[in-house]
Amino acid sequence: MDESCSAKRQVAIFLFRLNSAAMKVKVFVTPKETVLDPQGAAVREAMQHLGFSAAREVRIGRYLEIELTGEAAGHEAKLRELCRDLLSNPVIEDYRLEMPNEK
Repeated sequence: MDESCSAKRQVAIFLFRLNSAAMKVKVFVTPKETVLDPQGAAVREAMQHLGFSAAREVRIGRYLEIELTGEAAGHEAKLRELCRDLLSNPVIEDYRLEMPNEK
């Protein structure tokens, strides 16, 4: 195989990977409403100290983006299990899983 064919093959592989369905799942992990959020309270106080008194409550959480290969719907059950068992602490945190094409 000459260099020209090899380069064309590499470009074709790159374009295939670019166009293949790489789906991005979003995960939001937040403290439960019944759990005190001392970090959020500290940020709220700092905001008020800096002159922004309109912030009544601040809750601090985590945001994750997980890029998947293939269809996301086929992975939803396992993703929910991972959110519950790995990415959040179900005793003090809630999570929200946002699948592609879902708002």
